[in-house]
Amino acid sequence: MAELAYLSKSYIERKKGPVRYAQLPGEAKPVIFSVHGAVAEHYGVKAEDFGESHATTIDYLVASVAG
Repeated sequence: MAELAYLSKSYIERKKGPVRYAQLPGEAKPVIFSVHGAVAEHYGVKAEDFGESHATTIDYLVASVAG
């Protein structure tokens, strides 16, 4: 087995509804995940129900492989 090159240590905390705070390596402040637009509609949630709207985890995934 090859030697481990990197181990990412992340922590995710659910705040309210779909709002989650992720502490990621290399980031001084937590990254906030939530839902918005069509994704919120699909899951039947409204931003006013949980107080804030942010990018989804899939938005971050798409951005990470697109760039």
